[in-house]
Amino acid sequence: MGSGESKSSVLKVVPLNRDTLQERVYRQVCDLILDGEIAPGQLVTIQAMADAFGVSHMPVREALKKLSAANALTLVSGRSIGIPNLNRERLTDLRNVRVEIEGFAASTAARHISGAELKQLQSECDDLKNAGRTDDVRTYLRANRAFHFAIYRAARSDTLLSIIESLWLQIGPYLNLLRGSGNYTVSYIHHQMMVDGLKAGDGEKARAALQADIDAAYDVLLKLIK
Repeated sequence: MGSGESKSSVLKVVPLNRDTLQERVYRQVCDLILDGEIAPGQLVTIQAMADAFGVSHMPVREALKKLSAANALTLVSGRSIGIPNLNRERLTDLRNVRVEIEGFAASTAARHISGAELKQLQSECDDLKNAGRTDDVRTYLRANRAFHFAIYRAARSDTLLSIIESLWLQIGPYLNLLRGSGNYTVSYIHHQMMVDGLKAGDGEKARAALQADIDAAYDVLLKLIK
């Protein structure tokens, strides 16, 4: 190399963290919705959410804009948000799409799920059974989400997981209404069938059990929603 030439060097630095404050707030609000912490008919002020997260209004508003565009939340007034109304047509549409998408994820998971994941899934299924017996809605909804998404992650598809999460953001809060209907107890049968199908590597059994679980909740909600 001649004296007039320079040699480029590789900088050894830690990559910048792309996880912005807005994204962290967005994920936290998603968790609240998916875990049933914001129920239909419940209003939450932007100020209360900002205070809970320890942030300014701006990242909260930006997160809410994204969730409003995804039909997961709606701005009730200038300062309050809530869960969008769900009519029968939209409920049926969500049911039809969930059956296909989540059913496919369950059948795919049967080919990829590991022994460790199956052991954890059985534990989560048992937690669901206990929560259903006590009719503890918040514990049940958190356990139900953990159980289902353990299956969906086992399908090994980030694209599929993203689509399913968008569906759950729309239907998840309405699972609050299943309390007292007997669905929490009955659903344990479907959950255990999903586990059994996955343990056997039987994708069709896992898919059928998943679809039965969705349909059981749909039948109850259809009677409750005008």
